[in-house]
Parts: sequence; structure tokens; C-alpha cells
Amino acid sequence: MKIKNKLEHNRNINFFFNRLYNLFFGEKFRKKISYNFRKDISRTDLILYSINKRNFNSYLEIGCYDDFVFSKVNIVEKVGVDPNSGGNYRNTSDNFFAQNKKNFDCIFIDGLHEYDQVIKDIKNSLKVLNKNGLIFLHDCLPESVSRQRVPRDRYTWNGDVWKAIVEARTWKNCDTKTCLIDHGISIIEKKPNQDPLEIKTTEFKKLRFKCFYENYEKLMRTESYEDTIKSI
Repeated sequence: MKIKNKLEHNRNINFFFNRLYNLFFGEKFRKKISYNFRKDISRTDLILYSINKRNFNSYLEIGCYDDFVFSKVNIVEKVGVDPNSGGNYRNTSDNFFAQNKKNFDCIFIDGLHEYDQVIKDIKNSLKVLNKNGLIFLHDCLPESVSRQRVPRDRYTWNGDVWKAIVEARTWKNCDTKTCLIDHGISIIEKKPNQDPLEIKTTEFKKLRFKCFYENYEKLMRTESYEDTIKSI
């Protein structure tokens, strides 16, 4: 309990200084997006549906805090990577991929929600994704500028995962879309891009939330849960 309280205290201190940083240097934008996510469908539902529909046998999860999804996946082989809690491999995703020799049918990325790390996790996951496999990512649709600020300065936070998804949308050999459930679940598949995104930037990390607010449906290629499962 003392260790947990100390970690919580340190986190609050970090949040305070990060708020000061964001106050002076962060993007100023007040408008919010209302997605009206379905409350009866979660990331777990979509992942389990996909595993069953495609008869997957292997599962990799990056970021397993409290095992919310990991504990519910019943599959022949599963690996959960987290440096702090949950899963069954206690280390960073970078270290895991550096020594990993296995391929996986289904990969769920829910680790550090910052562009630099997410884009690395996506690229590393694509290298070990089996044919016909799927990659899922959580927290891809922030509702406000504060929900996606880096450095993080609040508890309820998506991070800037969305910027990595926008980059993936431009790749010719990956098909990427985002399901309108559970704070946004993006899905990446190794196949020709069905709807390549054309965007005048190569510096995806510098994209602004104002651009996302005005264009998120196109940038993220959003679709309903019903449409998503039709193509699984």
C-alpha cells in the first residue's frame, strides 16, 4: 500500500509540472468531439469476436495493466508484455521485440500512448503478424485537446495514438480503419490499402488536434461496429 501511495504521489507531481508545461507550450483549442460510442461494446468484444471469426491461435498484447483484456482471451498461445503489471512477460515492448522469434495471429497494442512509442510498436508488430492476422490499437479517438496532450497531465487520457494511425493510413501495404467504440479501436491488416490517405505532411508527430477535430472521420477512416465486423 505504501508503494502504491508513493507511486500515486509521484504521478500527481508529474501531472502538476506537465500541466504547467502544457499551459505555456501546448496547443490551445477548446472544441470537443462527441462520438456517442456504444456503451454495450468494448475492445474486448471486438477482439474476441475477431479471434473466433478467423480461428486465431496466437495472441500478443502490448500493455496489460490490470489484465482487463488479457485475462479474457482464451487461446492456444498468448503473450502479454508489460514492464509493470499484468501479462506474462515483464519488460518493455522494445526489449520484447528485440528478442522475440514468434509470429502472432492477433496483436493488441495498448502500451505507452505516445506517438513515438506507438509507431514503433506498430512497425514491430507488422514484422511478426501472420498472414490474415489483425492488429488492434486502443484509445485512438480523443475527444479534446487535453485528452491527447503529451506530456500527460491528467488521469483520463488517450495520448496521441491517433497520429500513428494517421501515418499508417498512408502506407500502401497496410489497410487501416477505426471502429467507433471504446475510445476508438483502430485495426491494421497487412494487405493493399483500400482507401489510402493523402496528406501534405511527413511529420505526423507535429499534427495538431485542430486538424484532427476538423477531419477525424477521413484521417482515421471511422466506421460503425456493425460495419467493422462485416469485414472481419
